[in-house]
Amino acid sequence: MTQMEQLQQQTTTGRKINKASDDPVGITYSLRYRTELTATTQYQKNVDSALSWLDFNDTVLGQAGDVLHRIKDLATNGASGTNPQIALDNIQSEIAQLKTQLIEIGNSKMNGKYVFNGEQFDKPPYNTGDPLLDAKAVSGDQGIINYAIGPNVTVDLNLSTEQIFGAADPTGTGNNIFSVIDRVMAGLSSGNYSDVTAELSNIEIGMDRVLNKRSEVGARVNRLELTQNRLADLELNLTDMKSKTEDADFEKLLIDTQINENIYQASLAVGAKVISKSLVDFLR
Repeated sequence: MTQMEQLQQQTTTGRKINKASDDPVGITYSLRYRTELTATTQYQKNVDSALSWLDFNDTVLGQAGDVLHRIKDLATNGASGTNPQIALDNIQSEIAQLKTQLIEIGNSKMNGKYVFNGEQFDKPPYNTGDPLLDAKAVSGDQGIINYAIGPNVTVDLNLSTEQIFGAADPTGTGNNIFSVIDRVMAGLSSGNYSDVTAELSNIEIGMDRVLNKRSEVGARVNRLELTQNRLADLELNLTDMKSKTEDADFEKLLIDTQINENIYQASLAVGAKVISKSLVDFLR
């Protein structure tokens, strides 16, 4: 009857280990598999979040590249030497709007976090509420945000404003893209074609910088996708091993249950024959 009770419990729960005493060795493996499965699930969530972050970065970097490409076209047109000053003023006005667009890209935010301000993701790198904002002088936070994607394995996700737009350049003489744009705008305002022409190569440097960072993002995405596949395979393997350790074999349970029931019924029948009723029993 004890064996039958155990079999019935296993049939009800679908598990052959319902308490530690059922299989002391098996419960050790079971707990280990459960721990590893929990960690694997968390790593999968981290990878999913990291991929979302990188996909967003790729999108905004693509937007920055488009803006820079348009600025180059406008600067090339302005440096041709055939435009009257009113046309140069119009080009300068459009470039000023594109500069504002780049600042907005630098302040890109995903899920409430500014993606280009390092560990200070709760603050925008460019304080657009400050009327004295000088974009070329902004360095932003250089902290690195790491995501754990495996035991002792992390991947850094964020890019800083300096990595995208160039090192902070308060003097306006470097190749920070905002310094370059300011010099282009100054050249257009004064009608100095040679000054505008001189900045075309610096605009290309800014475009290459953005393109290189976009390539880095793509490489990280490829790595995370491979990690994602590996974690999915690991989850299947761990689930299978846990199932083999914990889950009951229903076919075997049914057979064992039937065998034990037959033995129990046979035992009752034998007992009834051994302990036969006496005449006194009939008189009662």
